[in-house]
Amino acid sequence: MDFLQKLLWFLVAISVLVAAHEFGHFIVARKLGFKVLRFSIGFGRPLLSWRGGPPDHIQYWISMIPLGGYVKMLDEHEGPVVAEERHRAFHQRPVWQRVLVLLAGPGFNFLFAILAYWFIFVTGVQELKPFITHVEEGSVAARAELRAGDEITTIGGQTTLTLESATVRILSEILGDGRIDLTVREPSGATRAVELDVRGRENELTDPPVLFEGLGFRLGDPALTGEVDQGKPADRAGLRPGDLIQSGNGQPIETWRQWVAFLQSKPGETVEVVVLRGDRELTLTATLDSVTVGEKTVGQIGVKPADFVAERRYGVFEALPRAVDETWGVIRFTGSIVAHMVMGEVSLRNMSGPLSIADIAGSAAEAGLISFLRVLAAVSISLGILNLLPIPLLDGGQIVYQIAEWIKGAPLSERAMLLGQQIGIFFVIALTGFAFYNDIVRMLGS
Repeated sequence: MDFLQKLLWFLVAISVLVAAHEFGHFIVARKLGFKVLRFSIGFGRPLLSWRGGPPDHIQYWISMIPLGGYVKMLDEHEGPVVAEERHRAFHQRPVWQRVLVLLAGPGFNFLFAILAYWFIFVTGVQELKPFITHVEEGSVAARAELRAGDEITTIGGQTTLTLESATVRILSEILGDGRIDLTVREPSGATRAVELDVRGRENELTDPPVLFEGLGFRLGDPALTGEVDQGKPADRAGLRPGDLIQSGNGQPIETWRQWVAFLQSKPGETVEVVVLRGDRELTLTATLDSVTVGEKTVGQIGVKPADFVAERRYGVFEALPRAVDETWGVIRFTGSIVAHMVMGEVSLRNMSGPLSIADIAGSAAEAGLISFLRVLAAVSISLGILNLLPIPLLDGGQIVYQIAEWIKGAPLSERAMLLGQQIGIFFVIALTGFAFYNDIVRMLGS
């Protein structure tokens, strides 16, 4: 059932993004005077079809195989064209117009991402701040004296408000000069500069499962105390704001969720808690309250977490430039990853295929509309960039054909077009096969 739900959300995601992509081709082609014969979401025979009105009576299809789509235009390469409509055929239009039509598909994928981020920012989204929850002994992070409880505030001189933006900035720094320059804020409020030197490890660290393991630290929700309720067990035991919980009854604790689960499992019990306060490690003893929540009795200590959640919410007009910035940032980052992959400087395991996208889309849909939209925005940007690659069969390859025709002053030969198609098919099959391989390896590894 879980697989079927994820498959359903994957098909929804692909259908939405393909519709946005193909609508870009469709609307720009019509505005520029191309004759459009058919607009199809999916491939194969139509499940649902209807015709538009005059003068073109365009066919609209929703087809059987929901893994793509296409816009079919009048083209003398695909059949006879009557003389009075020849000027509206694709290859008879000016080269610059053909290029605009081809660019419109990826362009609408980027536009979709902007609109999705705009809605997210207007609605409001809560995200974890980049707090360090664990540092591995002997690691790069340990040698740089990073510590659990530190909050990363800047990376490479740029402010990082969220865990996601910190991850992107870290990868960008690795792909730069291999030095990751951080500013961190300690629980006490003091700040300090830190440098992680990972030169020569670019290919290793850009493998998704290896990044933070290779750096030697984890990000998340730290077991860092905020406000302490007066008269409650935490107050009586001597817990103070800014204390970093290390363990409870000898059980290591890294995250706030682990801390809450530990407390809830021991209603009314006396527990021994080890905390880090500045450079001092203290052992405190607290007798927990016993509280009934619903039909369950849980333990409570009376302390709130530190503020490790950031909310991004903007007004209707302020959200638009924020959405453009977010989209542009993801485009630059994704484009950089693709370029470094081509040069062999980034692990090819970063490529994800349909199985990974289905899993991510399904999980995001379960988390709610905002999470699902964020996945759609990211995948839409990736789809736009992928289609701009100069590979025949993709929009980027077709653009190369049009520019070559403009330079040559005449259409390319049938032999050249056929060779390009064969090369394009090879690349598409190879990329798809490798993406599936990565998906299967991840599934077996999990």
